[in-house]
Amino acid sequence: MSLFRKQGSPSDETNSKSTLALRINVFFFSTFVIFCVIIIRLAVLQFVEGPTLTEVETNRDTKDVPLAAMRGSILAAGGEKIAYSTPVQSLYITLTKEYTAKKTDKDTGITDFTPEAKAKADKLAADLVDKFNSLGDTTEQKLTVQEVKDSFDLEFKKYNGYTPRRIKVGLSTKEVAYFMEHKDEYPGLEVVEENVRHYDKDTVAVQTVGYIKLFKNSNSLPIYKNVLNAMKKDPTAGLTYKDDEFVGFDGLELQYQRDLRGQNGYQEISINPQNMAEKIEKVVPPVKGNDIWMTVNKNVQLKTEQAITDQLKWLHTHAVQGKTHPDAVTGYAVAMEVDTGNIVAMASMPDYDTNAWTSGSIDTEVWNEIMDNYQNGTITPNASGRSGNGLGSVLFMGSTIKPLSVLIGLNEGLFTTSTGYSDKGITYFGKAGHETSVRNASNHVYGYMDPALAIQHSSNVFMVDMVGKKLYQKYQDKGLEVWDKYMKEFGLGVSTQSGLPKEYLGLINYNNIKQTGSVQASLVYASFGQQGGYTALQLAQYVSTLANKGERIKPQLVSKITDSSGNVVKEFGREVLNTVKMDDSFWNEVKRGMNSDVSAFDNFPYDFARKTGTSQQVAKGKLRDNGVFIAYAPRENPKLAVAVIIPEGGFGSNSAAPVARKIFDAYDWEYGLNGVPKKGQQQNQSAAQTGTASKNMETTGTN
Repeated sequence: MSLFRKQGSPSDETNSKSTLALRINVFFFSTFVIFCVIIIRLAVLQFVEGPTLTEVETNRDTKDVPLAAMRGSILAAGGEKIAYSTPVQSLYITLTKEYTAKKTDKDTGITDFTPEAKAKADKLAADLVDKFNSLGDTTEQKLTVQEVKDSFDLEFKKYNGYTPRRIKVGLSTKEVAYFMEHKDEYPGLEVVEENVRHYDKDTVAVQTVGYIKLFKNSNSLPIYKNVLNAMKKDPTAGLTYKDDEFVGFDGLELQYQRDLRGQNGYQEISINPQNMAEKIEKVVPPVKGNDIWMTVNKNVQLKTEQAITDQLKWLHTHAVQGKTHPDAVTGYAVAMEVDTGNIVAMASMPDYDTNAWTSGSIDTEVWNEIMDNYQNGTITPNASGRSGNGLGSVLFMGSTIKPLSVLIGLNEGLFTTSTGYSDKGITYFGKAGHETSVRNASNHVYGYMDPALAIQHSSNVFMVDMVGKKLYQKYQDKGLEVWDKYMKEFGLGVSTQSGLPKEYLGLINYNNIKQTGSVQASLVYASFGQQGGYTALQLAQYVSTLANKGERIKPQLVSKITDSSGNVVKEFGREVLNTVKMDDSFWNEVKRGMNSDVSAFDNFPYDFARKTGTSQQVAKGKLRDNGVFIAYAPRENPKLAVAVIIPEGGFGSNSAAPVARKIFDAYDWEYGLNGVPKKGQQQNQSAAQTGTASKNMETTGTN
């Protein structure tokens, strides 16, 4: 056996080195190729596929879905909730692709939901109805399978793909518990807390408080048109409203919409390229709205409403000036504090139950019943109720203009407080040979009088001779401008500045020369109240201006705004709009003249200033008598101003004055026309009587 190994040949060594070199070259070449592929791919990604991928990434963006805030309450002066919201649990679904998958038929070219998607949607709807029927409130109206499917909005007719759809509002406790417990079984389903609006069943100042509508049905109003425009320009501006969110549409609900609404929260939802929801990334809770505190006193308001209703019934069954007034079916009244401007009562009758609006739609039958009464007749004209012959709530002032007529005459130097006038019951105006006559009501002849007695007796002929005709003699055609200036200074023909929506500025007929025939005729008829029609709120502000000796103050319907914790956000106080400066003797003369004989105020414990009025307007071919009444009490240091209008009620002393008396009594009870509430006095008397009785019982027991 050989002890030595055979040595390799030189050729074997050479082959081994060649193989190693080949492998190294292949490795480096492969590495080079890989790097080239990577570089090319990066270039393709950047320059070719980049825009497409960017678009896809954009489509995978997040969207903010608003969560409606709890709407703030509207409270009466005593803190009673007149409009308020309560939390309810609602069931929503956020659609996923398993419910909306579609395919196109190759033969017909028609695109429709896949059988699987249809089956899943049908099964979900049927299952939900089954759970609603077994777990829901037995007294509620049952939902059908089709109604539930319609709420899914699978065709995206109402909502975007990612927007949650509301299936049911007002889940029962059992329903909430079930869907929370079985959440995993219902992909996309979520229980959400919302709120439902309620209004006091006592129907307190309903037209003043206003009502709500869904936001999607409210873009006829400028405020919501502006919101929509702002949302389009900048969706992230924090103004986002939900289509199914309730918003104020009239009255204080609209006027204070931004305060009452609060601040919506939102869900940040990630969505896929198909615009469908992937998952909820973040939830920002909403902030409850502020509360609005009205100046309206609930008790005074309810007594005012009842006073109008009772008076209308009385006019239907009791003859006044020889006849009943069955066509007096509407009435309007405003009570305004002289020193603060606070509106303590604002009644437009008949009224209605505002809860009719809270479901999001209103039944046709209900609408037909309320369509003439749903607006505020104390600030609007014809759309707020009609008398039997079609007269609205804005009527000529009648004799209630006469205090102002006398003030104008005094201030313009047409006569003095001591000027005497002989009332012959009739006077004439116009060109010689074409004169027109004016008489006093019921053809009364009052004889000698001064300006105060002209107001007290309601002399038409005094106003014509001493104001209308003399104002024309002094200013000729410019006389109407002078008259108009005084009207507006006293709030007649201009906004009261209450801020209430749809406030009417008045019916200014004296500027219609074509209708009256001449400037002189316009001034003559205007001087005794037959050429200007104004709202009940304007009349209340007017009589308040008389009581304040020329200070026209803003009617306040809200005293303060508080947040959800009760902290005061804003307070409202007395605000003077303008001041009419006249000699004190003029104010005193008018105050002395506002002394009409009104039987409704027999035994009234206060001296007070008042003026009755009977305006006449043509309706359905006949001249109709309308009752108007203004007053403030007490005469010295006045506290409350009241205006009442009863269309087709006959003389104001018989139709409107009795309503005013009940308003003054109600205010006296709650606040005291002398500053001491009568209800407090009675309580003290009752307590004193109880104490005396107890003491007597103790004395008797001792004996």
